[in-house]
Amino acid sequence: MNSQAKVSRSVPLNRSAYLNCFTGILTREFLRFVSQRSRFLSSLVRPLLWLIVFAAGFRAALGISIIPPYETYITYEVYIAPGLCCMILLFNGMQSSLSMVYDREMGSMRVLLMSPLPRGYLLLCKMVSTALISLAQVYTFLAIALFVDVDPPLRGYLAVLPALVLVALMLGALGLFMSSWIKQLENFAGVMNFVIFPMFFLSSALYPLWKMREASEWLYWICSVNPFTHATELVRHALYLKMSWEAFAVVAGTTLVFSVLAIKGFNPQRGMRGTGGKGPK
Repeated sequence: MNSQAKVSRSVPLNRSAYLNCFTGILTREFLRFVSQRSRFLSSLVRPLLWLIVFAAGFRAALGISIIPPYETYITYEVYIAPGLCCMILLFNGMQSSLSMVYDREMGSMRVLLMSPLPRGYLLLCKMVSTALISLAQVYTFLAIALFVDVDPPLRGYLAVLPALVLVALMLGALGLFMSSWIKQLENFAGVMNFVIFPMFFLSSALYPLWKMREASEWLYWICSVNPFTHATELVRHALYLKMSWEAFAVVAGTTLVFSVLAIKGFNPQRGMRGTGGKGPK
């Protein structure tokens, strides 16, 4: 097997081989997404509850002053919409990583990794495919948000696209890094809860940082170093035709770090319930 793998990896690969690999992984993720309609609906129910139900209650209690990138006073719905877009990307990134653990346990990911293509490229294709599929959910949410007066500039819908892709890659890389160290499928759901909820609530997705600072100085600093805060601010500024270079640098750097860690740490045999001493039990 090792000699066959070495021979196959020595064969030069052209661009069509890489393109076919990406197309195949993207098609597989798309078909999986289409077959799981409840996944699409559930990804919209959570942010819509915050936007329509919770925002209505917080609107009177929480006033939003003029803060970048806004040039006037805004409603609470307008403020939280970018954070809820990132919430969709966060849950999709974790859901995709959950499927990675499942594929690794069932053996299909091991079959994919037997191809002569580099492991890093295969995992990158997985992250990009998840990011592209998540965009459809985000734009569906933004279309629904128009009915509650969340109406950014028309050009903002195009300007925010690169920011959404970068944030989706960051969260997908984080999920892959987590999945690379989790041995069994049943352990992943619990770990997700320890990552998703602190990451979302300890950020500027629901409340401005200055509000956090009024409540607690240490809470403010935790939110300030949270990568999800910078992801939210990157999307928020891009949606309103602004650019936050600090947020971009943090998100890009975090994406690179987690991508490298995920690729280096990924082991297709981790979590395989083999016998005869093969793989961890």
